[in-house]
Amino acid sequence: MTRPGEDTPERHVPVLLQPVLDALQPQAGEVIVDGTFGAGGYSRALLKVPGVRVIAIDRDPAAIAGGQGLVGESDGRLELAEGRFSRMEVIAARAGLDGVDGIVLDVGVSSMQLDQAERGFSFMRDGPLDMRMAQEGMSAADVVNSFEERDLRHIIAVLGEEKRAYSIAKAIVARRASSPFERTLDLAGVIEATIGRPPKSKGPSIHPATRTFQALRIFVNAELKELAEALAAAERLLKPGGRLAVVTFHSLEDRIVKRFLQSRTGRAPRASRHAPGTSEIEPSFEDIARGGIVADEAETQANPRARSARLRAGRRTEALAHPFRLEDFGREVSLC
Repeated sequence: MTRPGEDTPERHVPVLLQPVLDALQPQAGEVIVDGTFGAGGYSRALLKVPGVRVIAIDRDPAAIAGGQGLVGESDGRLELAEGRFSRMEVIAARAGLDGVDGIVLDVGVSSMQLDQAERGFSFMRDGPLDMRMAQEGMSAADVVNSFEERDLRHIIAVLGEEKRAYSIAKAIVARRASSPFERTLDLAGVIEATIGRPPKSKGPSIHPATRTFQALRIFVNAELKELAEALAAAERLLKPGGRLAVVTFHSLEDRIVKRFLQSRTGRAPRASRHAPGTSEIEPSFEDIARGGIVADEAETQANPRARSARLRAGRRTEALAHPFRLEDFGREVSLC
């Protein structure tokens, strides 16, 4: 997966690959779920371990079609399934499994999706304003052309963490009154004209449309809700001793994963020390990457996509899965 707008020769290199493999510790005879197949980087690495079987999931039919070559090379050890990773239990059951030994999730938009202008994910390439991972349902154009200004402002502010959301939403509504938005560069141009580019500095700067495009993509694909449901599904599907590895690329995703692991390892902060006592729930995970793992300097220099990535990981205990409540994952999830 990549950050929006980045386009480098290393774009198909899996981020934090070795730390992910260290967390998963794949062994012969084990079954690993790759919940975000994409270009197949993690699956390919897992298949290099003799005797490992991989169930790979992707909601993008183009990714599934592109992975057929790897299926042919895998000697029957790779199975591809088109669908949402929140449905991993159903997909595993169809493969004859009621439990797996490892799960890896690489969250966000894939480099392949950004590379294809016709998918409408990138503000660096002109294409239809689409952004639908599964290529069905409501598009980003539908959102910007039909939502009320206050709703656009809320989506951009919360899911994009954009401080200028008020000005951007107002500009979108004003412009669409004369002609609807249909192309990515059209929307990006209006945003840039509205808030301008940041002053040049020594460090890398982001395009002014970055956060708005992120917000629209997350909303259109219900990404945060999907992530929360996938984490709960992983908790139920992993065998005792099974490992979960999740790579995120921005603070909203990381916050959800961090909150999940804190609650499942018994480290969730108390709302108040004066609150009435509640029955203790046995931890369902052991945190095996406390604080998260980020790329070292060598990886960020070789692969700039890695600079915003963070890996969090846990090992499943023998405890029962905790009750799942979507509201526990924060207001960002409920907005999706």
